Amino acid sequence: MREAQTMDGVMKREKANGVGSCLVCGGRKIHYDFSLGKFRVEECTNCGLMRLNPQPTDQELAEIYGPNYFPFSEDAEGQSHTSELKSRTADHYLDLLESYIEAPLTGHLLEVGCGNGDLLARASARGLSVTGIEYSPDFAEVASRKLGGRGKVIRGEIGQLLTSGIRFDFVVFTDVLEHVRDPRAFLRDVHALLKEDGVATTVVPSLDSASARLMKGKWIEFKPEHLWYFSTATLKWLFYDEAFGVLAVKPAKKTLSFDYIAQHFDRYPVQPYSSAIVLLRRLLPRFLRTYPLRITASGIVMFARRAETRRVKKLSVVMPAYNETKSVKGVIERVLAKTIGGLEIELIIVESNSTDGTREVVREYEGRDRVKVIWQDLPRGKGNAVRAGLRQVSGDYVLIQDADDEYDIEDYDTLIEPLMTGETAFVLGARHGGSALKMRQFQDQRVLGHLLNLGHWFFTTLVNVVYGLRLKDPFTMYKVFRADCLRGLQFECDRFDFDYELLIKLVKKGYRPIEIPVNYRSRSFKEGKKINVFRDPWTWLRAIVKYRLTKI
Repeated sequence: MREAQTMDGVMKREKANGVGSCLVCGGRKIHYDFSLGKFRVEECTNCGLMRLNPQPTDQELAEIYGPNYFPFSEDAEGQSHTSELKSRTADHYLDLLESYIEAPLTGHLLEVGCGNGDLLARASARGLSVTGIEYSPDFAEVASRKLGGRGKVIRGEIGQLLTSGIRFDFVVFTDVLEHVRDPRAFLRDVHALLKEDGVATTVVPSLDSASARLMKGKWIEFKPEHLWYFSTATLKWLFYDEAFGVLAVKPAKKTLSFDYIAQHFDRYPVQPYSSAIVLLRRLLPRFLRTYPLRITASGIVMFARRAETRRVKKLSVVMPAYNETKSVKGVIERVLAKTIGGLEIELIIVESNSTDGTREVVREYEGRDRVKVIWQDLPRGKGNAVRAGLRQVSGDYVLIQDADDEYDIEDYDTLIEPLMTGETAFVLGARHGGSALKMRQFQDQRVLGHLLNLGHWFFTTLVNVVYGLRLKDPFTMYKVFRADCLRGLQFECDRFDFDYELLIKLVKKGYRPIEIPVNYRSRSFKEGKKINVFRDPWTWLRAIVKYRLTKI
């Protein structure tokens, strides 16, 4: 059964944000999409969150959540079959959780909306202390019997635990968040119940799933008890906004049988799919109908760590500096003078043993407040310097800043805003709005500038085709992203191919960037541009091919 909350949280939030505002982005442009029986399904124009409005009453939900809510709940044989399938699915989720924390599971696990207790039983078998909370008295009783004294099952709602003083290493809520009346209030309760650096695990149906895209308005997850419909982006946005970090998303694979799927489509008829499944079920022998299959269903599983709730967020600016004596002092001063409301800025300078006096200029800032300096004994390339800087990041967000005057620091506000609001995790500052022909306009080397613009167009097209993107300026220096996006990534490129490596690995990890136009004044090779037109393009091509063929 699912965690059912009262309307109090919803009413308070509606009062605070204005009636009709979006739960995730706060936007008010919400339009009618289609009807689900007598309920309206609405969609936020800004972020794509979908919801039922008005929501079913408590009485209507109580009629849905009866003792036979799950398929095969009517007889002992069916219950045993369902339990076996759910136990296998639970083991898979626990394996993913163990992979996420990169260590064996130990400690105390809470499952909210624990249903019949299958995940609790599997977690207990792994040596975890377990507690479950379940709104339905019928399922709470079944879960308690299944644990047999190896854990505790509480009948009620998550809020009952807030005053207990108990804090958990893990809080798991599978197929729950879409059922609660106020997911924000629910996540705040989860946050409060987690220990420092504790992990939340959720499974929800996703609007990004193949079944959702295929079935569209007939998607089987469109049900009156599902009050909210998330995409990967809106789910991440919501979690990050509620002080969770280090977000990781995987497809939710469930162990199901054909009989189980057929019962589901029988309970929630969707034509022509239901008729086809009924026909196929009649043709299959019994052992095939009940054979357990692990399939990617309609959902995603997301892991997130409890983050520190900071009043003021921090931006870490990573600045590689090599032979930039004419501009480095001015750039450093402008970064340190820059102010953004609600944001502290730290500057990480990586000096690579310059020969033109840059090192001496940077030395003036060593020990200054909000400044870290990393000294390299040899110039190993821009990519190597940025990698060294990234290892020293302590902020919530990261921005890469060159030590020259090509980019405008006044663009910081626009670039960082989508990260601070939770709209996205990754931003690219598109030079000249991404126009390849305007990218490099060298007054003293016009022909060379045009040739570089043609190369930019070629490599942009190649990256877009190979990785399924629609970017205009993927190789901009202004790459801005949440610091937790780097978790688990290893980098190796030392030169300008690092721009490709960073972009590609973030994209392959699931972070799709948005582009924002920025001011840009290109400098020519006579003015100090360092790209080697004969050497570097080959490293870019190698990076595009290599990281397409390798796992990150």
